[in-house]
Amino acid sequence: MSKEVRVRFAPSPTGPFHIGGARSALFNWLFARKMGGKLILRIEDTDLERSSRESEENIKAALKWLGMDWDEGIDVGGPYGPYRQTERLELYKKYTEKLLAEGKAYYCYCTDEELEEERQALIKEGKMPRYMGKCSHLTPEQIAAYEAEGRKPTVRFRVPKDEQIHIHDMVRGDVVFESNGIGDFVIVKSDGIPTYNYAVVIDDASMHISHVIRAEEHLSNTPRQCLLYDALGFEKPTFGHISLILGKDHTKMSKRHGATSVDQYRQLGYLPAGINNFLALLGWAPNSEQEIFSLEELIHEFSMEHVAKNPAVFDIDKLNWINQHYMRQLDADAFFEAAKPHMIAAGYMTGEEDGEKLAWLQKVVATAKEHVSFAAQIPACVEMYFNDEFSFENEDAAAVLKAETVPTVIGMLLEELPKLETVDGASVKALFKSIQKTTKLKGKDVFMPIRVALTGNQHGPELAEMVPLLGIERTAKRIRASLAKAGITL
Repeated sequence: MSKEVRVRFAPSPTGPFHIGGARSALFNWLFARKMGGKLILRIEDTDLERSSRESEENIKAALKWLGMDWDEGIDVGGPYGPYRQTERLELYKKYTEKLLAEGKAYYCYCTDEELEEERQALIKEGKMPRYMGKCSHLTPEQIAAYEAEGRKPTVRFRVPKDEQIHIHDMVRGDVVFESNGIGDFVIVKSDGIPTYNYAVVIDDASMHISHVIRAEEHLSNTPRQCLLYDALGFEKPTFGHISLILGKDHTKMSKRHGATSVDQYRQLGYLPAGINNFLALLGWAPNSEQEIFSLEELIHEFSMEHVAKNPAVFDIDKLNWINQHYMRQLDADAFFEAAKPHMIAAGYMTGEEDGEKLAWLQKVVATAKEHVSFAAQIPACVEMYFNDEFSFENEDAAAVLKAETVPTVIGMLLEELPKLETVDGASVKALFKSIQKTTKLKGKDVFMPIRVALTGNQHGPELAEMVPLLGIERTAKRIRASLAKAGITL
């Protein structure tokens, strides 16, 4: 590829940074890094009512948290700025005057009511709603009359008739649109602010964007943009429209399918590596069965040729499985740091602990490492260390304590525990083996009733981890309380 690869991510700062936007950013970033090109971060803030700097900061923070950097754009600058659309209005105005002078655009004085009336009439006739060109050939007298009424015009682009618009899409192949189905469209609103389709063409051309990789929902905008490229004499970029993201029920992604903003996942304690890995697999397929990828591996493997046309399914279980892998890869200190804000929120620690208390908390948190998918799950996983009030998880768990060998097993445990000189993993394991050897019972018949009596659950961390952390006194107290609930006397 002779021309420098230049891609852009151009979000609108109108709310929380959506997970779908993060996927688009990631695909652009991976493509730029794979091709040795540049990523430009541009802010499309011409929606004056909804855009905010707060949302812009949220987007930047999310990208940085995910590990995506940009070579040009807001914050870092570059030769083709400014990189906010509201700071580029003079540039748009220059091109608008050019189109008006060449007769490729015209002023439209239609009111919203008139446009809606026209729209409803076309729908009634079974036709595609579009602007029929009422203002496309106004006389000077008509213009003067409208001006006298105080009407503020928009600027419409004059769409050529009877043309086919051919687009070669990196994902969808050859796509053809008919110009007659488009209708003259607004490029500048009555307040002088350019529309999305107009501003994005001028921005992409003036910033020398070589490839436009964006969501499938923008495909319908592409023929309008191609017409503008031609009218302005700009070279068109290569387009690639990546698939929609659907929920597991194959409906449009929404809050009922899980968190929708990147910041929500960050707050829940997901890891950037897990999010990136998962997002990469939403619509892109590697050449192998591999599912766990570092960012370096993703850069090496990524290609637009393997981006699918079909909608991608957002499977929260798959995300949790991937993120759990990365949680398990954390060292003890990193895992504890990930847990800390959630442990503080749960009231299990203050963040000011030191000495023995801190060491104990670190050991407690470590017991959750193999059992959680994201950090917000850690407090629930270690609750037993902070609360001795618990119930049996279900009838099956309660039934475990009804076995006739339980009084013998539990009785031996309560008798022998206080005799241990040191209470650590090794000594507790040795005690369990001794009980098993003495009673000649299977391991399950020893461990399961102890686990249920200690926690109320049939599954959880290793008993040899739990007992030393709870200590002999609390261990005995919890077990006796369970026996009482089950109506068992020793």
